[in-house]
Amino acid sequence: DVQLQASGGGSVQPGESLRLSCVASGRSFSDLSTGWFRQAPGKEREAVSCINNRGDTTYYADSVKGRFTISRDNAKNTAYLQMYALKPEDTAVYYCAIRWGLAIMNPESYDDWGQGTLVTVSS
Repeated sequence: DVQLQASGGGSVQPGESLRLSCVASGRSFSDLSTGWFRQAPGKEREAVSCINNRGDTTYYADSVKGRFTISRDNAKNTAYLQMYALKPEDTAVYYCAIRWGLAIMNPESYDDWGQGTLVTVSS
């Protein structure tokens, strides 16, 4: 099994930036697609972005397209979510997850999840 540790959340003002990190333990990270998901209070978990194992295919939710960038460094077993121009509606607990196979924007298809990191955007 691969264990995931997400970090980098915090409290910021609208328009500011944060970078989330997801560190994976285990030898298979470079074979796995990685996704970032978020869940706001009272709402369902939604897909934010995902990236394939090689890092050459990425997808974004329309709500974050142009503001967020997903990337990965397989040598460091780490995936990142760079978030710019944060908005109050980005407030949520952010989770990273991994799956074998293609990168897809469906949380139900992911196998292992990190514990989540809270992002709060408020003035």
